[in-house]
Amino acid sequence: MITIYHNSRCTKSREGLCEIELLQQPFTIRNYMIDHFTSDKLKEVIKKLGISPIELVRTKESVWIENYKNKELSAAEIIETMLKYPKLIERPIIVFGEKAVIARPKERIKELIREF
Repeated sequence: MITIYHNSRCTKSREGLCEIELLQQPFTIRNYMIDHFTSDKLKEVIKKLGISPIELVRTKESVWIENYKNKELSAAEIIETMLKYPKLIERPIIVFGEKAVIARPKERIKELIREF
């Protein structure tokens, strides 16, 4: 089953959703701005992405620049910050099996699906 962690206000996230719809495979949409990540779920997704927490942060968002830029934060503190401010989470995130991608560009979705 494919899961898309989606922000409907984001153009790139909407493009990712359209790309998934074209695959004609079952999928689940998780609007993480409404249905927030738990700490465990966010850690699981980061592990599937194979990245560090800071790589999932949208560092150009004003909340990051105003409050966290140039600060030394631990991985746990970065995760807590994303939980507090979900708009900081890069999107869309596509999870398929034990792997995941940030679908920027959207072509990364097909690469992920082809792996299986």
